[in-house]
Amino acid sequence: MEKKSHFYEGRDLETLEGMPNYYNWIMGLFNPYLSRRVIEYGAGRGTISALLVPQVDDLELIEPSPNLIECLEDRFSNVKYVTIINQSIEEHTGGKDDNAIETIIMVNVLEHVEDDAQAVKELFRILQPGGHLCIYVPAMDWLFSDLDHQVGHFRRYHKPTLSNIITGAGFDIKTVRYLDLIGAFSWWLLHRVMKRTSFGSPVISTIYDRVFVPINRLIESIIPLPFGKNILLVAKKP
Repeated sequence: MEKKSHFYEGRDLETLEGMPNYYNWIMGLFNPYLSRRVIEYGAGRGTISALLVPQVDDLELIEPSPNLIECLEDRFSNVKYVTIINQSIEEHTGGKDDNAIETIIMVNVLEHVEDDAQAVKELFRILQPGGHLCIYVPAMDWLFSDLDHQVGHFRRYHKPTLSNIITGAGFDIKTVRYLDLIGAFSWWLLHRVMKRTSFGSPVISTIYDRVFVPINRLIESIIPLPFGKNILLVAKKP
């Protein structure tokens, strides 16, 4: 079978790289579920990977886009326990044995997979009993915009639909929550109303990260959100 070609320009990833508060927020919620051996699917430019490196003994970075593989190799070539693999999630899981993996991290990845339910079933198969699946995805179908389409999103999720896919594969959900309430309003205004098809300048992302992410974290530590720009979910294989 001919290997499917993947190329993701990654300019949005360059913009989002300068948001340390945002990514530390996500990883702070994932940290209790990490093991010493982790696989990250859709590693991109390595923003999440860099936060994983100090916490693990063995890290596999799976990325389908060859140009982003070059970026990962430049960034992590000197870290002996990091393995970088140029495959799609379907290709990689298809080559893995049952019960082979301890922890899987997927940040803004599942929405790029056309058959997400089948992909989650494969993730369940390759995880060890007691292993964790940590997922972060865009939320709310009413926020789906031209930008979503442009960057290859098949969908945005709601908690019930995502939860049904996860439990349907056999997982037990440990936590599922909406995140980034302020981001939902700004996304709606910029990308639904104003029809913008870019993530904006790094300066705007930096301001959002320094000013609004801490406000989000404070609000969401007190009040469960009825909706948000994203969903964070952690599941365990029984």
